[in-house]
Amino acid sequence: MMSTRPIGCSGPKNRWRGPDFGAIVRHVVVDHFGETVAAEYDSDEAEMFAPAVLGPAVEFLAGLAGSGAALELGIGTGRVALPLRERGVPVHGIDLSEAMLSRLRAKPGGERISVTAGDFARTGVPGEFGLVYLVFNTINNLTTQDEQVDCFRNAARHLVPGGHFAIEVGVPDLQKLPFGESHVPFDFRADHVGVDEYDVAHQGLISHHFWKRDGRWHLDSTPFRYVWPAELDLMARIAGMRLVERWADWDRSPFTSTSTKHISVWRKSAG
Repeated sequence: MMSTRPIGCSGPKNRWRGPDFGAIVRHVVVDHFGETVAAEYDSDEAEMFAPAVLGPAVEFLAGLAGSGAALELGIGTGRVALPLRERGVPVHGIDLSEAMLSRLRAKPGGERISVTAGDFARTGVPGEFGLVYLVFNTINNLTTQDEQVDCFRNAARHLVPGGHFAIEVGVPDLQKLPFGESHVPFDFRADHVGVDEYDVAHQGLISHHFWKRDGRWHLDSTPFRYVWPAELDLMARIAGMRLVERWADWDRSPFTSTSTKHISVWRKSAG
């Protein structure tokens, strides 16, 4: 997933270099969401499973779903889908990673979540839904604008008239990128170093995560395409939806110029 803990970096004359990984890396893994990442995903993102983080998200989404069913695009290991199902909301999920889906199926309650393996920008599933949603920056896993537009169209195809499409995504953090720089460190710990690499001309971002496990450093590098709130609104209009809510977090705190992420909700035309 995208980085969520930016810590800034120095300017061009005193560039952040980080540790000498060339001297200490013994085993490098580049794996987006396959078996290697899936095996560690829940532990690596443990803070996202905390009740204080997950509770407001589930409450928000359950309110949007109402008495209808929900479709999660990029369902992963079921972090949100499982507690949402416990709230009584029928959930179907789409994910390209069989490794992530296998971990969802193995969890208690996983058998109650219907899943489809496929590209969530284009894959269709039977039925209609009152809510389609994407969380934790997953829209940015689609690395071209065309794919992101296709995702909005796919969401609209699955929604009942008047249904809602909700996205949780970070605000592009370019204010922390000094002129001429392309790398911003966002985490520096004894067992993890994170660096975001930007391609500003193409709205590209590669999030590099160096993890120290069992005495060896592992590298996970994942490509993203960051996207602006107004750009998402235009994608929604192309798909026949209009913005109805935008907040800084699941608790409906106001979205401002200094917000680091947003929760946006669009409604499909009822006509």
